[in-house]
Amino acid sequence: MSTLVLLSLYYLTNPQRLEEQQFADATQVPISEITRGYAEKRYEKIVIRDNKVFATEKDGAVVQSYKQTEDTVSELGWNDPRNETIVEVENREATNMLFALLPDILFFLLILSGVIWLFRGIARSQSTALSFGKSRARIADAKQVKTRFVDVAGAEEAKEDLLEVVDFLKNPKKYTSIGAKIPRGVLLVGAPGTGKTLLARAVAGEAGVPFFSIAGSEFVEMFVGVGASRVRDLFTKAKRNAPCIIFIDEIDAVGRQRGGAGFGGGHDEREQTLNQILTEMDGFEQGTNVIVMAATNRPDVLDIALLRPGRFDRRIFIDKPDLAARQQILEVHARNKRVAKNVRLKDVAKQTVGLTGADLENIMNEAAIFAAKRKHPAVNQRDLVDAVEKVTIGSEKKSRKLTQHEKEITAYHELGHAIVGHLCPASDPLHKISIVSRGSALGVTWFLPQEDQYTTSKSKFIDEICGLLGGRAAEEIIFNEITTGASNDIERASQIARNMAMKYGMGDGSLGLVSYGERQGSMFLGVDPSLARNYSEEIAKQIDGFVVKTIAQQYERAKGFLLKHRDKLDILAKLLLQKETMSVTEFTDIFEGRKEPEVKEEAETEDASVDETNETEETNETNEKKF
Repeated sequence: MSTLVLLSLYYLTNPQRLEEQQFADATQVPISEITRGYAEKRYEKIVIRDNKVFATEKDGAVVQSYKQTEDTVSELGWNDPRNETIVEVENREATNMLFALLPDILFFLLILSGVIWLFRGIARSQSTALSFGKSRARIADAKQVKTRFVDVAGAEEAKEDLLEVVDFLKNPKKYTSIGAKIPRGVLLVGAPGTGKTLLARAVAGEAGVPFFSIAGSEFVEMFVGVGASRVRDLFTKAKRNAPCIIFIDEIDAVGRQRGGAGFGGGHDEREQTLNQILTEMDGFEQGTNVIVMAATNRPDVLDIALLRPGRFDRRIFIDKPDLAARQQILEVHARNKRVAKNVRLKDVAKQTVGLTGADLENIMNEAAIFAAKRKHPAVNQRDLVDAVEKVTIGSEKKSRKLTQHEKEITAYHELGHAIVGHLCPASDPLHKISIVSRGSALGVTWFLPQEDQYTTSKSKFIDEICGLLGGRAAEEIIFNEITTGASNDIERASQIARNMAMKYGMGDGSLGLVSYGERQGSMFLGVDPSLARNYSEEIAKQIDGFVVKTIAQQYERAKGFLLKHRDKLDILAKLLLQKETMSVTEFTDIFEGRKEPEVKEEAETEDASVDETNETEETNETNEKKF
């Protein structure tokens, strides 16, 4: 584009063209006529350009003539000092030479720029091709890693194990002087969100060493050999920056068990990459001070060669936080938020049994969002309670409009869960009942354990199945009809009963203390090997019979509870339809007869007025304030 502009300027500024435009109307006369006019002082200006002479008369007329090349102004007699005529001589030889060469120069520059652009493209493609096998690990030096162990709450045992790694990186001679060897690889195992990556960064921050971070999936490419090349490059860089830490997140993406049953006879790209990792980890030179840390939530699928001593020879299990750990995690995430002084984080920790550190961080963030939306000066207890409910059971969908009949079915369904669960001795305590839609559910009955549980008894499983079937039982008793609302309840109850028979040895005596459906082989093409069947058709028939029998028994048991307390079911349903949300205190006071319910008269028609709707909304706001 620039070349075209220059060429256009050249032709527009060419003296030949200017000359043609300026003296287009010149009259041809002999040179003697111009000499005579000069002597008579008829001309205002005479311009000599090469062998052309242009004379401009005082009235503006222009005449043109030609002179001999060797004739000068003196020889023509046009140098009289008394003559006022202006005589200009333009030497255009150098100018003409420049403009004559300008097109060639521009053409040469155009070709040169094209060649440079072409070679740059080739060099760029070569650079990309050469860097294809380079490691894509992100490196953070000692100053960039700000995370410390004080920022990691609730994993005290894991931190104690990792303190040895930190001490080794800081004082390697302390161990090597007496012949001790620190583990070359540390595998962090835990559920998603338990803080495996955070712990790895804390180790790097405490030790003050560079931190190489990469995901296991970043090694695997379509082309065979690329992943192995990246592994070699990563370990080479790490040795140059020793002492340092290499952290491989989700290592199960590349470290799965090897086998020859896959495509390529077992020599595919993933296995080549895994072989290179195994070689690099077992081939460290003495004194390199490079420690490999990896994280996974699927340790069962890792290759056994990866877990042997000399590679990932130390495994650290990170459990979900208990009550005290959850409170500590909430306190850590509350540091950078404005929180009211009367907030009770211990109460929030009690309501979040089974949640991970990532879930708790999300709860604190949602609470801050609620506080900002409600224009609170700080996060209060109500914001935290609403955040817990949003994270655990979903957001309220008040825009979902149900018919009056659907609301009645939902109310009786949820109270069926609540009453049956309340009467089952091994069931978790009731926490809240609501017929406000949340997520895909039309209503919610929330049972909340009061303490952390690490084992589950058979009676608890049975009571849990009974409580799940309470909603369907209430529908059948009250409406003599059943709906699809219990589909998820039936699915969960069936799974619990099946696990009792197949995994926990809690089935009938004929099934024995045997685990059925054990994992066989390795995972291939995304098929879970735990689904592999290793039992006969007769055993399968017995398992199915146990599941059907257990669910039928608990369904009849749930119906018995509800029929016995039919009057309380109707009273509580009317109250729940009005309030939409009921706390455990309100439920127990009415169910156990300690308090008479304040039930308003029902509207005569389903089409409620605007005033009635507003009154319900005010009641809901009052309930929320009580919470």
